[in-house]
Amino acid sequence: MNQASIQAFFATLKAANPQPVTELEYTSVFELLAAVLLSAQATDVGVNKATRRLFAVANTPAAIVALGLPRLEDYLRTIGLYRSKAKNLMRTCELLLQHHDGQVPRTREALQALPGVGRKTANVVLNVAFGQATMAVDTHVFRVGNRTGLAPGKTPLAVELKLLRRVPPEYLPDAHHWLILHGRYVCQARLPRCWECSVAPWCDYRPKTPAPSMRRTQTTS
Repeated sequence: MNQASIQAFFATLKAANPQPVTELEYTSVFELLAAVLLSAQATDVGVNKATRRLFAVANTPAAIVALGLPRLEDYLRTIGLYRSKAKNLMRTCELLLQHHDGQVPRTREALQALPGVGRKTANVVLNVAFGQATMAVDTHVFRVGNRTGLAPGKTPLAVELKLLRRVPPEYLPDAHHWLILHGRYVCQARLPRCWECSVAPWCDYRPKTPAPSMRRTQTTS
């Protein structure tokens, strides 16, 4: 994908969704951090279901520490890997209270020093909460970056660094939202929905997936 195609790619995504936002539900920076921490290998829908119950009773580091680990696990039981995530969230809350006055830090280094907070989670918090032009590469962004030719790379970090170089600056603050949503709903893993993709003209993926009606025709002919 050349630079002219990249420009058209993001202009099209922006025209369809001028102000993209995360689908995780939160009302504070801490709630965002907790939700993203819990979202690893889980759907946003599943995380939101659990955090609606949790945040109603404990939505600050102090409140979660006061809740205690067994009760925290009960609130997170519907999320995959809930035991390890509960331990990480509890320890993160303790460290926020001990070293950051209960506030979420604004640097990548400090965020990644928290249990369960990797580079992707730190990038989401830095971008969504603090407005930094970071690129959070989850499975959707990794797939879209490679499949479309936008930012091919063998690792999430390689894709992230290439996206930071190739995405036009005016689109960079919202780019990871557009790419996540595009991968979640259109450029899906098992069967990309090329027949309804607004950015298909600039995508390097071949062959494009035909519409279901066309596939049935091809099968029967």
